[in-house]
Amino acid sequence: MFKDTKAFSGFSVDDVQKAKQFYGQTLGLEVSEQNGLLALHIAGGRNIVVYPKPNHTPATFTILNFPVSNIEQAIDDLTARGVHMEIYFEGDQDEKGIFTGGGPLIAWFKDPAGNILSVLEEKV
Repeated sequence: MFKDTKAFSGFSVDDVQKAKQFYGQTLGLEVSEQNGLLALHIAGGRNIVVYPKPNHTPATFTILNFPVSNIEQAIDDLTARGVHMEIYFEGDQDEKGIFTGGGPLIAWFKDPAGNILSVLEEKV
């Protein structure tokens, strides 16, 4: 039934303009706005819709993952832009917030609406 549809993902925020600044300026994504909605234009040709929700509650799970070739450099760039890395696994995350307890190297941060995002290292 949906095999050939061009599905896309979306998530809510409590302030579209703060989200636009964060995703566009802080993270450097191409962002467009139409009818009060944002579209995050990511590599691969699929957009992510960001929509306002007055009673927004931040997701308690990671809603968006950003694969990078060098996680330490990505974290340095993020923190230089004022982004705070989150600690979820005390003792299993290093001083930069990188999870070292097994699996991919990953670190988490939040958008202005409190949604959880991650940066993770992928060797290409």
